[in-house]
Amino acid sequence: MRLYIDPGTGSMLFTILVGLIGAAVFSIRMFWVKVRFFFSGGKKVKMDGARIPLVIFSDDKRYWSIFEPICRELNHRGQEVVYMTASADDPALNTEYEYVKAEFIGEGNRAFAKLNFLQADIVLSTTPGLDVYQWRRSPEVHYYVHILHMPNDATLYRMFGLDYYDAVLLSGDFQVQQIRELEKLRELPPKELVKVGIPYMDEMKKRLISAPILAEHERTVLLAPSWGPEAIFSKIGDEILKILLSTGWHIIVRPHPQSFTSEKELMDNLMEEYPPSEQLEWNRDNDNFEVLRRSDILISDFSGVIFDFTMIYNKPVIYTAGELDTSVYDAWWLDTPVWTTTVLPKLGRELSKENLNNLKEIIESCLTDDLYSKGRDEVRKEAWAYPDEGAVRVVDYLTELQKRLLESGNDNVL
Repeated sequence: MRLYIDPGTGSMLFTILVGLIGAAVFSIRMFWVKVRFFFSGGKKVKMDGARIPLVIFSDDKRYWSIFEPICRELNHRGQEVVYMTASADDPALNTEYEYVKAEFIGEGNRAFAKLNFLQADIVLSTTPGLDVYQWRRSPEVHYYVHILHMPNDATLYRMFGLDYYDAVLLSGDFQVQQIRELEKLRELPPKELVKVGIPYMDEMKKRLISAPILAEHERTVLLAPSWGPEAIFSKIGDEILKILLSTGWHIIVRPHPQSFTSEKELMDNLMEEYPPSEQLEWNRDNDNFEVLRRSDILISDFSGVIFDFTMIYNKPVIYTAGELDTSVYDAWWLDTPVWTTTVLPKLGRELSKENLNNLKEIIESCLTDDLYSKGRDEVRKEAWAYPDEGAVRVVDYLTELQKRLLESGNDNVL
């Protein structure tokens, strides 16, 4: 008889096992340091040489766009960083920065096992759920810093996503307010909250300015749904594809990468029924820069690509609002409305089953209405602090933090 352990139980057992091993390893290591401290006559004794001053952890290759501007700025200043990735094909592994060492640390639990025993002064990551799921705080990491990977609500992570970080790097005052409210409700010690801007959006803006002018092309509509029960294909189905194709315009479909894992059957069926053609294009590029640049208008739901498209490319969107179920998110704890849902009407028109048949007219209206141009300016002011300064401000903060840790005695000595 074979023993079956469901994924949830397996995850819990892994967390317990790693926690026990981690506690044992840390206790043994500290005992050895204290022995050396005793025999040195009470002089400070260095820990072993494995401690790393700064680590950046990325759980997926698609976040290289978040971290590359930061790594470039660190390299420019001659500051060493170890970039740990859970993707074997992460573009970071092929970079040649002198002071940035990229290494693949395995996928899933293998990556978290390494992180849970990490010796480092600072860890910077955009992965939520520290000390909640498999990724535990290492006793030998002094400071965990989170950077958001979208300019939207800090409360749209699954519950407790940011609770156990020491600092969070943000891009808007509304995010600061959300985190402070959660800390108060949960009686958590206040985290260090620093507005730094959005490095990856700064980078996309630079690329757009320097890119060659697009050649004349037919009107192009980008359909970029998220995934899950509230996403476009789950709520509306393939009817939206039929209507878009009936316009005669060029249609690009770019599903969320997670759809091809969590909704594989749905994606397979759609791609079989609507195969690529001269009019229809399925896009899975790792870098979305060109596909956004080629598109005149975006149709999406609550995907973060809405903000890239409106704030950088200065183009209108059509969105499906739906009923966002916040029960699994930090937003559930707050009485205030989700910021993203309040600003979407400033950026474009809402699409529903009721007005789906008028989609062509809605698209034409969005492309000519100045109202949404003003709305984009308002949202930029709310969500994009310090344009063009993001990477510099992140590295300024990390440098200042390292100095503070050293001055406070949190270095690798006992």
